[in-house]
Amino acid sequence: MAIVFLRTLIVYISLLITLRLMGKRQLGEMELSEFVVAALIADLAAHPLQDIGIPMINGLIPIITLFCCELLISGLTMKNLRLRTLFFGEPSLLIENGQIKQREMQKNRFTLDELLEEMRAQGATDLAKVHTAILETDGRLNIVLKSTELPVTAGMLNLAVPQSSPPEVLVNDGRIIEDGLRRCGLNLPWLETKLKELGVQSASELFVLTVNSKNEIYYAKKEAKL
Repeated sequence: MAIVFLRTLIVYISLLITLRLMGKRQLGEMELSEFVVAALIADLAAHPLQDIGIPMINGLIPIITLFCCELLISGLTMKNLRLRTLFFGEPSLLIENGQIKQREMQKNRFTLDELLEEMRAQGATDLAKVHTAILETDGRLNIVLKSTELPVTAGMLNLAVPQSSPPEVLVNDGRIIEDGLRRCGLNLPWLETKLKELGVQSASELFVLTVNSKNEIYYAKKEAKL
């Protein structure tokens, strides 16, 4: 039992380190080569766990080899456009200037139902309002609406609007985030004063507290435990 536990722990930590070093792309939408590597790594990692008679090194060496191959391919494709196209392909225009490219859809085995589903996921429900639809190399579909259908922005109206930043979390589950205070140019005395104004005795009573660029505060107290 202890051997199985130890082998599982070693494989788990090895996979965590490998995927972390491969970059954040592996955690999101993957290219073809990245998907192949991820599938192979998952299969190879399972063998030493299923059969304790297999030496651990027999499972770790293939994982390390695949990791090195992925790093090599990623480095080469970053510097060479032709290799990038060879390994990852090119984006496909499924809708161009409002016209559906049926041959491109057939080439990519992309059905009309899938196109409409992806459009709805991005808030576009009418084909007549779509100017361009691009099928990216990782399988995502990006929609560009016609200019007449785009929402009005401050720039279109020539309005000067100050740039705002996302609210900063200052209290997370009762813990004060000092890095957040520093990024906002604030300090602990300021936070303590604000807590008193809100009728809160301590930050430990809060589930979350955020502040935006206008020093507007949002907070929520912890719910009572059952």
